Amino acid sequence: MRILLTNDDGVRAQGMAVLRRVAAELSDDVWVCAPETEQSAASRGVSLHNPVRLKKLEERVYCVSGTPTDSVIVGLMDLLKDNPPDLILSGVNRGQNLAEDVTFSGTIAGALQGMQMGIPSIAMSLARGFQGANSLPWETVEAHAPKLLRDLVAKGWPSDVVLSINFPDTPVDGVKGVQITRQGHRDFQMTGVEKRDYPRGGHYFWLTYGAQKSNPPQGTDLRAIYDGYISVTPLHTDLTHEATIKALQ
Repeated sequence: MRILLTNDDGVRAQGMAVLRRVAAELSDDVWVCAPETEQSAASRGVSLHNPVRLKKLEERVYCVSGTPTDSVIVGLMDLLKDNPPDLILSGVNRGQNLAEDVTFSGTIAGALQGMQMGIPSIAMSLARGFQGANSLPWETVEAHAPKLLRDLVAKGWPSDVVLSINFPDTPVDGVKGVQITRQGHRDFQMTGVEKRDYPRGGHYFWLTYGAQKSNPPQGTDLRAIYDGYISVTPLHTDLTHEATIKALQ
């Protein structure tokens, strides 16, 4: 099985090193094409107005001067154009991709682009800030991901769907199991803005992002992570709200 890896934290991120070790448990034919620098919250951005440069870092490891979506496009249409991968893995993101976050996540975007180009794709993220740990338990991903990925690949999923896996920030033996979930919705506003003054006049802004917990129902990705489970959420790009179509008609 040939596997292509990408992410949004950058090719040198710790999550990519973890993902490479996980992928090595599944195959000896693993390629990397990821952003050279961090592209968190890039969503499905494509570099249409700037050239995208490709750099070889080591054998089968490349980076691009663009976004996660750029990385997948270049990986599939240049690096692996004559022998495409069987699977794309995006991540492992440093932080959760849950609820509304999935729409601006570069990690999810890399998987979505792979799906759009006909390759089964999975996004992987490690939650942080929920269980009170001072550091991220990357070993939890390494312990649980290989078997979970094998099971999911063996089962399969529709060609217009990507799987978003979130691992709880618990120790290896603290994971309670795996739940198949739906995308949740928070009951408060996560984003904010901090306005500051330039010393010589004028203003600038830092965009902020909260981390408090909501109170999500059972069956959602949020609740699974809060309760210490691995969450697997099938996502697709059809954002149509069917009930509103009928109402407007």
